[in-house]
Amino acid sequence: MKKYDIKNLKLAVTGKKKIEWAEKQMPVLRLIREEFKKQKPLKNIVLGACLHITTETANLLITLKAAGAEVVACASNPLSTQDDTAAALVKYYGIPIYAIKGETNKVYYEHIKSVLSYKPNITMDDGADLVTTLHTTHRHLISSIIGGSEETTTGVIRLKAMEEKGVLSYPIIAVNNAMTKHFFDNRYGTGQSTIDGILRATNILLAGLNFVVCGYGWCGRGIAMRAHGAGANVTVVEVDAIRALEAKMDGYQVMPMKEAAAIGDIFVTATGDVSVIRKEHFLKMKNGAIVANSGHFNVEIDLKELEKISVSKKEARPFVMEYKLKNGKILNVLADGRLVNLSAAEGHPAAVMDMSFANQAKAAEYLVKMKGKLEKRVYDVPEDVDRKIAELKLKSMGIEIEKLTEKQKKYMQSWEEGT
Repeated sequence: MKKYDIKNLKLAVTGKKKIEWAEKQMPVLRLIREEFKKQKPLKNIVLGACLHITTETANLLITLKAAGAEVVACASNPLSTQDDTAAALVKYYGIPIYAIKGETNKVYYEHIKSVLSYKPNITMDDGADLVTTLHTTHRHLISSIIGGSEETTTGVIRLKAMEEKGVLSYPIIAVNNAMTKHFFDNRYGTGQSTIDGILRATNILLAGLNFVVCGYGWCGRGIAMRAHGAGANVTVVEVDAIRALEAKMDGYQVMPMKEAAAIGDIFVTATGDVSVIRKEHFLKMKNGAIVANSGHFNVEIDLKELEKISVSKKEARPFVMEYKLKNGKILNVLADGRLVNLSAAEGHPAAVMDMSFANQAKAAEYLVKMKGKLEKRVYDVPEDVDRKIAELKLKSMGIEIEKLTEKQKKYMQSWEEGT
């Protein structure tokens, strides 16, 4: 087996500079790293990670290694790897990386299997591909697993389904559900980075365009907010009545996809579901419409159906595939329908990932402390850990918050005093 599999080790110098730049924007993770260096909470632990190989992830992996873990990682998406970052992790930090931007689906799963060959005790996932591979083709390794953690909504959905069907074989911490993760990473991180990816790929002006957001979860909220801030007219497509009502009260148009398809200039999916934009929608779209995805997997835009109704396709510019339909219209799909923020741009800002990866690091520590005491199900990040990360983040920003007086504490714990 290869000791690592990356594009080019010569890219390491550039990657190291980028990792160091990102580290400056990650004060919470830096504080945890200093704590981990002293305490070594992950000593003798093999930690296998399937994450987006970016500069922010690099700082997480370096932190886990500082905690005493033997760390190995692969990409959680074929297009999300930063090749220079992967090279730097191998050359300067001694962390085996199996990730190449643009790798085929076959190579993608070979890389996951390479990580599993290290026989990890803890898994760290973004999308649950590492966990599901373990449960399908590598079950012989499960007995040595203490637990795992999951970064994103799509992965949590899959793991919850595994739990409900009784097939999940070890405990998982849903880092995605931490307040300091989904409020900030999903809303502010995905919101900004999705717009960044669209603009880098197309160089279009958003102001005045009709921008359709499919899904109004935390990611959808963030995308809608940033598109609106750039001057776009935002329409939300939702299946949940409460979220649809929230979108309407936030000032956006709300309608089904069959109606939105005819008016949109740009479409972005962020649902975690399959075939959100389908054949009947493509046929209704304007000539020149742009379609992108910000959900974890490339299943939200039905590209197979698009292929069937197209007579040709060509690369119009990097990360823009131009499809010519049989009806003569042109549709533009960004980044092959994969996460546009990581495929066409650099993903979330480091300041946002600081909190997400602080949760990942503390989740790994928690799993070791709780070894043998957790059931085979999906757990939320402990509330005290979540709040501690928020406190550290505020401290790093120079923000001090109010504290309850003794009188206020007493009142909040009583029931006798009324009107």
